[in-house]
Amino acid sequence: MLARADLEDAAIRVIDRHGLDGLSMRAVAAELGTGPMTLYNYISDRAELDAFVVDGVLRPIQLPPAPSVDWRADVHEIAGQTWAAVRAHPNGVPLILARRSHSPRFLDIAEQLLEALARSGLSGQDLLAAFRAVSTLATAFALNELGSPLSERGGGREATIERFHSLPADRYGRLVDMAAAAGNSGPAAELHRGLEARLNGLCPPAPGETTRFGGPRHRRG
Repeated sequence: MLARADLEDAAIRVIDRHGLDGLSMRAVAAELGTGPMTLYNYISDRAELDAFVVDGVLRPIQLPPAPSVDWRADVHEIAGQTWAAVRAHPNGVPLILARRSHSPRFLDIAEQLLEALARSGLSGQDLLAAFRAVSTLATAFALNELGSPLSERGGGREATIERFHSLPADRYGRLVDMAAAAGNSGPAAELHRGLEARLNGLCPPAPGETTRFGGPRHRRG
């Protein structure tokens, strides 16, 4: 008897190697060393197979059993774990975007993210906009990172930073400065800085409130 996790993992191995075009009941069955008809005892059709992939990609995300006293910290935790999960299996992103509403794991993650954002005081359309902004950032940041000049495909982090360092500073001063900043940063830190900037825009901190980066901030009058 096959466990659901076995089916999810097999489907993910298929897309990691062959992309979504290679995903099929036959391919997953072969990965498990069984026949396609056996799989139909567990998965009814291709749509359900897609949902298995989404659940498998998101399975490593460990949601806290209860909210903390800091809604911003909870948002950072959920977004950071989502980014890490997506980053590990980028070929699954189109399915996450298209089939996530069919994934029980995504629904649990979405509910906790909405709950954390709601504790900021947002509601209605403002809460919806914040949810979409945070969830999109976590997914898009992973894709952007994997396709950026700093990725191995783009030439590698150190080589790219050195190339930007060598640009003429009188013409590309900002890019040279960013190369220096990138040398002392990393993808996770950049994700959380970007997320904090987005949260500050969606829900500006109260006077004197300390946020994750930069110490106390104040509302603009």
